[in-house]
Amino acid sequence: MLNYDMPLYRPPSEGDNLIIQATLGCSFNQCSFCSMYKTKDYRPRDLADVFADIDQAARVWPEAHRIFLADGDALTLPMDSLRAILDKLHATFPNLNRVSAYATPGNILKKTSEELVELRERKMPLFYVGIESGAPVMLKKITKGASQKGIAESLIKAREAGLKISATVILGLGGQKYWEEHIDGTVDLLSQAPVTYLSTLQLYLEEIAYDEFMKKFGEPFEAQGDMAVLAELERLLANLKPPAPVIFRSNHASNALALAGNLPKDQARLLAEVQGAMAGSNAIRPRFMRRL
Repeated sequence: MLNYDMPLYRPPSEGDNLIIQATLGCSFNQCSFCSMYKTKDYRPRDLADVFADIDQAARVWPEAHRIFLADGDALTLPMDSLRAILDKLHATFPNLNRVSAYATPGNILKKTSEELVELRERKMPLFYVGIESGAPVMLKKITKGASQKGIAESLIKAREAGLKISATVILGLGGQKYWEEHIDGTVDLLSQAPVTYLSTLQLYLEEIAYDEFMKKFGEPFEAQGDMAVLAELERLLANLKPPAPVIFRSNHASNALALAGNLPKDQARLLAEVQGAMAGSNAIRPRFMRRL
């Protein structure tokens, strides 16, 4: 449909939706585990080029009703640019009911509360935030560029503006040495800061990111096997006390075990499914079927 600047990424839940590239790459691009935009330099695209893509997409898919703004963090754009893009989308797609994008905690904190409310009112109510971990030691080891306090402040600020946050956590990120700190810090973060959706991924280091991850980790990293990762998932689900109901998923293709439910309502069932997989009664996803 469009001549995208590759590689192109989007959350699994945006797989059936129209993607428009408002920016290229990632403005931070220092997370040690992430290989998504290592081959790109960050830049905002010219509005004329974005508008041309919108017009081209509308000729092919005029009924599109959900749109994802790529690449890594369109929320870095100034409000004048975001307003112009959203106005163009609304004028071009009569059935439009939602626009979404990736965002970093820093992106959210740099916008005023009034600006975040305005984005929601302009039908941009959903942002995908990679929390990865809530443990201070892990946030430093992966050079996340955010602290537990900063992430919590961003999530609370988004919630108060009426935005929905879809957050991701990476199982296995702390390896064998730090897995308890990783999970306990994440539980602490998510128990104080509300998210609407919570998903897990399982650590997978692509070749382009492997050396950087190992160097920044700062000490030998011993990877977690599937059973150990399931123990992390069990600890996460057993201890999480979200301040508001959370829609939980571990259905990303990187995960050994696919789960779906609502917290806290389905907490006991989800735990039983994890424990069944650890006992061998519930099958896990074969490794050849996993991918980022």
